[in-house]
Amino acid sequence: MTTKQLIIQLSTPRRLIGAACLGALLTGSLLTTQARASDITLNYAFFAPAQTFPAIQMERWAEEVERRTDGRVSVNTFPGGTLLTAGNMYDGVQSGVADIGLSATSYEPARFPLLNLVGNLTGIEVDSTVASQVVYDLIREFPADQLGLEEFKVVTAFTSEPGYLHSRTPVRFLEELQGQEIRVPGDSTEVLRTLGGVPVGLSQAETGEALQSGVVDGYVGSRETLMDLQYARSVQYVTDYPLTNVVFVAAMNRQRWESLPEDVQRVIDELGAEMAHFSGDYLDNHIQTSLDWAAENHGVETLSLSDAEAARWAEQLAPINEARLAQVAEMGLPAHELHERMLELIESHRQP
Repeated sequence: MTTKQLIIQLSTPRRLIGAACLGALLTGSLLTTQARASDITLNYAFFAPAQTFPAIQMERWAEEVERRTDGRVSVNTFPGGTLLTAGNMYDGVQSGVADIGLSATSYEPARFPLLNLVGNLTGIEVDSTVASQVVYDLIREFPADQLGLEEFKVVTAFTSEPGYLHSRTPVRFLEELQGQEIRVPGDSTEVLRTLGGVPVGLSQAETGEALQSGVVDGYVGSRETLMDLQYARSVQYVTDYPLTNVVFVAAMNRQRWESLPEDVQRVIDELGAEMAHFSGDYLDNHIQTSLDWAAENHGVETLSLSDAEAARWAEQLAPINEARLAQVAEMGLPAHELHERMLELIESHRQP
């Protein structure tokens, strides 16, 4: 060891446990053979790029955990699928590849049928700030085994805003959507087909190229993607009608959670609701920035439906909502109870 290394180690605060540690310090061996007992490193994985809003949330969470534990906990973040992808995120957390994984529950519909109702029901006008607090409250209120989360510790949860139709040509009426090939997340496939479009299943990573090459005529998604993923270069119109939402859950390996000291667990618990609100508020503000940027730089126009036309869309989609509730209820899960509580919480969080 060099003199410089020894000085650095001697100046680093260390928490020592027990007489053996004290004896080791007196002999000098602790400086070279043992890391301080309170050091904790958590690996946190996410599938999408670092500039996307869930990844912004991940970085903010990591910074807050490190700050609130006075540096005792460090967090390595892995955005962009560098450690785990959307297809293996939660399995990877279960097996210990990552301590924490953040993914969209809609990517695993069989795993989260009840929880996905929060995003799958269409036509609900709600911003991300409200929806994010609602989904976090629902996760805290409903039993974990009903939500498919019994194997995990939920760190936080939040949502995108509802997905909107982004297209090359204007869609103000159902007739203008007929036959258009539109990239959709899995939970929007039936929705788009019912409205007359042709759903195309593509990952987010494949969507940009498909838009640029004209393979698809547009996409359904949250409007921050216009700027964050540069989709405004390929579409010209956004139809202002809320379709399905996307629920994100940051889940920790249960054994890893139980291994953490109680004071660290308290910090993580305190951050749960805070990060749900932060994520929604950040996204809502960022969406307006994205819309302004897309209009100014690429001429993207937002189209409002008339009341009569919006009623036509709602009439077409109402049977889908009813069928989805019935399907989940047939699994023995409290689908209607969750739906009713969700609507109550939306109104509660909307109150000033």
